[in-house]
Amino acid sequence: MPEFLLTPIVFLLTAVLLVPLAQRLGLGSVLGYLIGGCIIGPWGLALIQNVEMISHVAEIGVVMMLFLIGLELQPKKLLEMRMLVLGGGTLQVAACGAALAAAAFFLDMQWTAALVAGFALALSSTAIVVQNMHERHLEHTPAGKAAFAILLFQDMAAIPLLVVTPLLGAAASSGPGFNWPLTAAAIAAVLVIGRYAIPPALRLIAKSGLREIFTAFALLLVLGIAQLMTLADLSMGLGAFLAGVLLAGSEYRKALEADLEPFKGLLLGLFFTSVGMSVNMGLLSDGPLHILGLTLAYMALKMALLALIARAMPIPAVQRWPFAGLLAQGSEFAFVVFAVARQAQVLPPALNETLVVVVAVSMALTPLAVMGGSWISSRLHAPPPMEPDVIEPEGARVIIAGLGRVGQITARLLIASGIKVTVLDNDPDLIDMLRRFGMRVFYGDATRLDLLHAAGARKAHLLINAIDDMEGSLKLTDLVRENFPHLEIIARARNLTHLFELRSRGVEQVERETFESALLIGQHALEKMGIDPLTAERARIKFREHNLSTLDAIFPHYRDEKTMISIQQAARDELERSFEQDRIRLAPEQAQR
Repeated sequence: MPEFLLTPIVFLLTAVLLVPLAQRLGLGSVLGYLIGGCIIGPWGLALIQNVEMISHVAEIGVVMMLFLIGLELQPKKLLEMRMLVLGGGTLQVAACGAALAAAAFFLDMQWTAALVAGFALALSSTAIVVQNMHERHLEHTPAGKAAFAILLFQDMAAIPLLVVTPLLGAAASSGPGFNWPLTAAAIAAVLVIGRYAIPPALRLIAKSGLREIFTAFALLLVLGIAQLMTLADLSMGLGAFLAGVLLAGSEYRKALEADLEPFKGLLLGLFFTSVGMSVNMGLLSDGPLHILGLTLAYMALKMALLALIARAMPIPAVQRWPFAGLLAQGSEFAFVVFAVARQAQVLPPALNETLVVVVAVSMALTPLAVMGGSWISSRLHAPPPMEPDVIEPEGARVIIAGLGRVGQITARLLIASGIKVTVLDNDPDLIDMLRRFGMRVFYGDATRLDLLHAAGARKAHLLINAIDDMEGSLKLTDLVRENFPHLEIIARARNLTHLFELRSRGVEQVERETFESALLIGQHALEKMGIDPLTAERARIKFREHNLSTLDAIFPHYRDEKTMISIQQAARDELERSFEQDRIRLAPEQAQR
C-alpha cells in the first residue's frame, strides 16, 4: 500500500481504537493518542517511520488551536488578563526555570546545558493543558484562567529562549544572528493584515455563498500566518493567536470556529500521536526506572513550585494543586529548544535524547498529575465532616428521603396542603439553600437506622423514597422493610431495573421519574401535528395503560432477559394493532371535522 494511504489509515485506526478506550478508563484522550503513537511508531510496531514529517504537519494542529483560542479572546479581555500574563507568567518561568536549572547543574550538567534544559523544562504544553482543561471543564475557573495566562507568556518566552540557546554553544560564531527587524516586521504584518485585510476578504468570500471556499480561506489564513512567522524564526502559534484576537470581534468569528474545529481536532490528535512516536523506547526499555524516576522528580519539583506560585495569584486554595498538576508536564516547545541546543552543541546527543523521553513521558502522565493534584487538594482542604442535625419531627407523619428535583416538588405539594413532613438529605449546599427559602430540611444520611429513629419513623405513616442513587434507594427500602414494617413506602424509580427491584421488595407504589412527563410531551406533540386534543389525550391514556399492564406481565420474569424481550415484542405488536384499529374507526369522524 502506498505510504500516503497507509499513514492516515494507521493514524485513524489507532485513534478510533485507543482514544475511546482511554476516555472510558478515565485517562483522557491525550494519553490515548500518546500511547497510540508509541505503539505504531519506530520503537513499537514500526508501522510509520517518517516521524519528522508527520511532526511538522501535526504542529499545524497546535497553531489552529491557538488561533481558535484567540478568537475567543477579545483585545479588551486580553488587556484585563495582562497582570496574570505578565506577572504570573514571569514569576512561573523565572522560578521554575531557575530551580530546574539549579537541579540540572547539581546533576553534573555543564552550566550552559543546565540553563537551557532548566528553562526549556519550565515551559508547559499548551495543547495538552487546554485539552485537559476542556475535558475537566476547568477553562472558566480561576485556576484555568491563570493556567491559560501563563501558557500565553510561555509561548512568548520560548522566542528569546530559542534566540539565546545558539549563543551559549560552540556554534555561536558560525550560526546566523537573530534578525530583530524581520521579527518586528512579521508581527506588524500579522497585526495589519488581521485588522485591515482579512475582514473585507471574509465579507467578499461570504457573499459568494460558497461554503467550501470560506473553509479553504480559513485554512489558508492559518497556514499563511504560520508560514510568515516561520520565515521570521518566530512561534507559528503566537502569530495565529494574535490574528485570532484581532478577529475576535468579527461577525465571522463563529463561522471560522465551525470550519476549523474538525481540522484542529484531528491535527491535534496527530500532534499527540507524533509525540508518542518520537519517544525513544529503547531508552525507556533499557532503563525504565531511571527514566521514570527522572520524570517523577521533575514533575514533583515543578508541581511543588507551581503550588507555591499559585499562592501569589488569584487562585483559591482548593484549586492550587490541580493548577499545579495541569502545568506539571514539559512543552512541545522543549523539543524544538532541545533540537536547537543539540545543533549548537549545548546538549550532548545522549542527554538530548534522555530529556526528550522525559518530556514525552511527562506529557503522558499529565492526566495522572491532574488527578493527583485534585487528590492532594481534597486531603488538604476537605471540609470537616458534618454531624447529622438534631431532628425535631414535630409530629410529622411523612418522611421524605432525598430532596432532589423529585423530592422538592413532593415536599412543596404536601407542605402547601397543610401536611407536616420531615425531610432528610445529605447535600449540605442544597440544604443551606432550601433553608434560606424557609423549608425545614435536616442534614443526614437517610440510610442510617439511628437517623430514621430520630426522624420519627416508628410513629410516621409514610416514607417517600426520593433518593436519586439507585443503590442508596434500595438500601433504604431494605432498612425500612426490616425495621419499620408498618411504614408505607412510595418510591421514585430512575429506570425499569430500579422499578422492578423496588417492586421485588414489596413496594407497590413506584413512579418512574420521567414517565408521566414524557407521556404529556407525546400528547402535545400529537396535537402540534394536527391531531385533535381529545384523540391525543385518548392516545396518551391508552399508551399509559398498555405500558403499565406490560410491566405487570414482565415483572415475574424481569431477571430472564429472553422472556422479557419476547413479552415486550408481543406487547408492542398488540399496541400497534390497537392504534391502527383506532385510526380506522376514527377516520370518518375526523373527516367530518
